[in-house]
Parts: sequence; structure tokens; C-alpha cells
Amino acid sequence: MSEQKYNIPLVISEEQMNESTTKATLQFDDNLLLAHLIGDHDRYLVQIEKELQIKLGCRGNYVVVEGGLQQVELAKAVLTNLYRHIFHQKDINSSIVNTIIRMTQDGLLANHTYTPEQVTEQNDSAISNAPSITTRRGTISARTAGQAEYLKLLFKHEMVFGIGPAGTGKTFLAVAQAVSMLLSGQVDRIILSRPAVEAGERLGFLPGDMKEKIDPYLRPLYDALHAMMPGDQVIKRLTNGEIEVAPLAFMRGRTLEHAYVILDEAQNTTTAQMKMFLTRLGPGSRMVITGDISQIDLPSNVKSGLKDAVETLEGISGIEIMRFQAQDVVRHPLVSRIVRAYDQRDAQQRPTIHKS
Repeated sequence: MSEQKYNIPLVISEEQMNESTTKATLQFDDNLLLAHLIGDHDRYLVQIEKELQIKLGCRGNYVVVEGGLQQVELAKAVLTNLYRHIFHQKDINSSIVNTIIRMTQDGLLANHTYTPEQVTEQNDSAISNAPSITTRRGTISARTAGQAEYLKLLFKHEMVFGIGPAGTGKTFLAVAQAVSMLLSGQVDRIILSRPAVEAGERLGFLPGDMKEKIDPYLRPLYDALHAMMPGDQVIKRLTNGEIEVAPLAFMRGRTLEHAYVILDEAQNTTTAQMKMFLTRLGPGSRMVITGDISQIDLPSNVKSGLKDAVETLEGISGIEIMRFQAQDVVRHPLVSRIVRAYDQRDAQQRPTIHKS
């Protein structure tokens, strides 16, 4: 397929049905690509219909789009972007459809002068130029432009902050990069850490020994490891010390050499804890700090160590900060909508400063 010339779908007709409804017909030059786009039993057309609140119909190499003017324009862009993605990448699934819908929406809304093709070119270029990560479970690649930028930073820099909402892959990709570097011998070990309890690591009231107390808080990091490596390999490397999963309090007094160190849920560190953690960096090591500043669980009178670190270290040579947005969420599409809804509410609730 990639040896053929790519031609964007042509809009061969467009008409106003009534005051609120527009109908457009797109012609696709490759029936095989179009069949992939439509999916078995029209599954992807149905998915696009549901997401964009429009009607879609296909006959031969024509797709008819019917709905409100703005939604029809968006649907034309989504179909164009999906068609181009299949031409170049050859793969498609429900997650990819959701991602392209979201990226198309954000691209068109961010700059109304972009055509659908330009939006696609920008997103595809960003993603295709990003490095991929190889693990025992396969190859992991960026699924959004934000993830692509994040992967570039992880490959190039010794200290990276990944900040943004849940579901953007900030911790998952950092763990994937850590596993890749361990398997290739670029680091000797992986150290994964997070605050064991949201507001100060008070573990005494929990039953069991120390491991039993902290394991529930570290479970997401274990899950990420098992997504990258076979279970027996994870257990073996945890046993021999090549991989260490520990609460933040266990980092004090250590110098972490030739290690890939990740601090997750960093928004729930205090400023003292964050400074302590950052100064553990030793020769041959890399450090990634991830968190969501909008979900701080510390007492209201305690400043987040992540927020303080970003304010203090922004612009320091050798330290990079990646800020993910709602469009980088790659979980269920509802997650992205939830993030947007909260962002909009928070924006509306911010006090307005009136200049005298």
C-alpha cells in the first residue's frame, strides 16, 4: 500500500439540507483502504457517528456525511486523517480512531486556518519522527503528538518532568524507557518510587509488615513493569535487585548511580521530599518525575513539591519539563471528556483580575 500514491478523499458534493443540516459526499480512491477505515460491520463508522453526533453512510468508494455544518467539517477531517493514517501505518483499531478524532478536534479548534490535511501532516510528522521503545513485550510508540515529544525528551535528557492528567502515558512511557535501557545494558538497575500515602506516608495504621503496608500504593508501578516484561522476568529482577520498587521515604541518604529512577505521583511530595529525591541523582543515572498538579492530596497548607520544583527549576540546563494536555489522554474517550470538563470548570472559577 505504501508504494501507491496517496490522494486525499475528494469532496465531490456538499449541500444544505435545511437550516441545521448539511450533507457532504466524499470519494476515496482506494476501496481496500476504505474497507479498513469502515471496519467489520461498519464498526468504525458507527464509532465516528457516535463520537461526532452525525450520520455516515457508505456505498462503493463514497462516504456520505450528514449533520450540523461544524460537525460535518470535523467528520470530513477525521475521515481524511484516518484514511491517511491507514495508508501510512496500515493499522487501525478503536483506540486509534478515538485518538485521531481527538487530535483532529484539537488541531482544528486550536487554529481554524488549518485544513484537515495540514492537521494530519503535523500530527503524523510529530509521531512518526518520535523514537520507539523496544521491550520484551514488543515495541511501544507514541500515540499522540504530546507523547512523541515526551519520548524524545526521555531519550535525550538525564532529568525529565512529565506533568499532566491521568491517562496520558507519562508513567507508562517512562517505565517502558527504563526497561528498554535496562535490557540494553545502558543502566544497571531501575528504581521506581512514589509517596506511599498521599499526605505524608503514615503507614502505621495499616495491617501487616512493611512490604504489605506499602505494596497497595506501589501496585501501579508493578502493573507497568508487568506490561513491559514477562512475569517471571519481573520477579527475577525484583529478587536480584535489578528492579527496586520502594516508597519515597526509602530514598533518603542514598546516591543512585547507573540507575533509571522514576518518581510517580510526585504532586503528593512535600518540597523537602522533592529536593531530597532530586539530589539522589548519581553518575550514569537518569531521573523522571511524573505527576498531576491538578490532583494534589496534601493538606491545603502544604505546598506540592512537584509544583515547587517546576517553578524553581524551569529553564535550568539539563532539565526538561513536558506538560501533557487533555488531547494526550489515551484511555477511554470519556476520560478525555472528563479532563476537559474539569479544566473548563476550573477556568471559569478562577478569579478575574480587574485592572483599574
